[in-house]
Amino acid sequence: MFRVGTPVLCITLSIYKRGCVLHMSHLAISRRDQLVVTVHRICRKTLIIIMAKSETCLVNLHYQDGSEGSPSNPAKFKNQDFAQIKADCLHKGELFVDNEFPPNGLSLGDLPDMSSSQESEVKWLRPANLLRKQGKKDQPAFSKDGMSRFDFGQGDVGNCWFLSAISALTFQENLMAQVVPMDQSFENYAGIFHFRFWWFGKWVDVVIDDNLPTKNKQLLFASSKCGNEFWAPLLEKAYAKLCGSYANLRGWSSSDAFKDFTGGVNQIYYPTEPNAPSCDELWLTLSRATKCKSLICSSTKKDAMANNGLVMRHAYSVTGITEVELNASKVRLVRVMNPWGRREWNGKWSDKSDLWDKVSPEVKKKCFDRDDGEFWMQMEDFCSCFAKVYICCETPNFLDGDLKCQWNCMIYDDSWVAGTSAGGNVKHSTFATNPQYRIRVTVIDKKEPGDKNIVLSLMQKPHQGNRIEIHRHKTTLTIYKIPPGTPQGRLQQDFFQRNRPVKAEKTYSTRRDLIELHSLEPGEYVIIPSTNEPNITADFTLTVYTKTDE
Repeated sequence: MFRVGTPVLCITLSIYKRGCVLHMSHLAISRRDQLVVTVHRICRKTLIIIMAKSETCLVNLHYQDGSEGSPSNPAKFKNQDFAQIKADCLHKGELFVDNEFPPNGLSLGDLPDMSSSQESEVKWLRPANLLRKQGKKDQPAFSKDGMSRFDFGQGDVGNCWFLSAISALTFQENLMAQVVPMDQSFENYAGIFHFRFWWFGKWVDVVIDDNLPTKNKQLLFASSKCGNEFWAPLLEKAYAKLCGSYANLRGWSSSDAFKDFTGGVNQIYYPTEPNAPSCDELWLTLSRATKCKSLICSSTKKDAMANNGLVMRHAYSVTGITEVELNASKVRLVRVMNPWGRREWNGKWSDKSDLWDKVSPEVKKKCFDRDDGEFWMQMEDFCSCFAKVYICCETPNFLDGDLKCQWNCMIYDDSWVAGTSAGGNVKHSTFATNPQYRIRVTVIDKKEPGDKNIVLSLMQKPHQGNRIEIHRHKTTLTIYKIPPGTPQGRLQQDFFQRNRPVKAEKTYSTRRDLIELHSLEPGEYVIIPSTNEPNITADFTLTVYTKTDE
């Protein structure tokens, strides 16, 4: 298969469930190959093993065959076929009305700031009707001159986290084209549009009609700054449908939207926490993330100072970083954007700061911004004002900035079943009944002490309906190293009583996407996802990224 001397990565994977060996495979991969993919169907579950160059999205590669749920063949959300529905509407001369997300209060949801009398004032209008009521002669457009972070502003619902994520998405054209099909327009019009999201392990195509909620002749939620451009409010509506209602867009984080835009690797940093990375370390992380074309957002603290121009408990997108020279020294700056399109930072290096007069005219012209909600901050101020920084990349490369490295990716769709494979935490006598995933790592790339070479993602999946309705169980991932000579097969309870885990959390998390980073020595390991309490039935997706040598 390989020439003599060709370096290979060898990974042995074994999956054990309900007391029997379901599958074992030994995979040899040439590191000179661009991509090797194997897919195994195991008791109606899927295991995907991927090896690829770092510049390729690992999560998407297992869909190269064009199967349902792939980027090129997304699953039909609510079983609605965009092409078929549009063709039927055009044939009948009708405009599409989406009964799965109707233009009424059910789709608005329970908005806490809106009374029933105020809700009765909401009018659902199609873009052309809205423009006419506003007295405009412009024709509606899906997009004008491309899609930019300056195209839209936030409405009445508290979803700054989502709009900040959209702002970050506009910087990555390939990702944007995956989420927003670019062949859409108001020509050949049937009142129907569609958008794509990565939804708990697969891409889905969400169909909507273009009835948008308005009040006093203005869009109630996201609006276009150009007036007649509607891609952003339509994208927002599709995401609201995915989540169940507009009201369900309140109170989430940018990392949730990032995951749904990419299926990639999420990481959250906490600059103001006691054990937070230093400003220098976070700057290095931002630099790496920028080079890796990551999506980046941040959110302010609850007690952010009102007189500095920042909004308390508010999400912002990070749109760039740079260094400028001031008095023969380098100053590190972070460019931040408020999805409101206003209310900017007024401290050092803000739009009105006299520090801009002390740099060269060329630098000032390049960096200086108009009053559009986007502004610069010195890195030290950024670290002290923002409580969280969200970074998402299609690969884990932003973790150490090694753009030349390769990653192995394994994806498991599985479930805990009460009474069978839901053993609860390690303290329970039934712990060994949880799903077990054995991996053997024989190659390691550790350039520096503490470098992470394995990334784990555990996502709880909803049984049906939308993300909001999912019951968040407390979950964790426990890792044991398996001593040499241990027989193949399921590990029994006595193994876990005799051995200590190399990683075990004392507290369980209810996070939608539980992300863990580890540095493992060569050897065989078993990864065990579990809920805190036993006998809980729930579906999950486990993704394992393993770094390999070039």
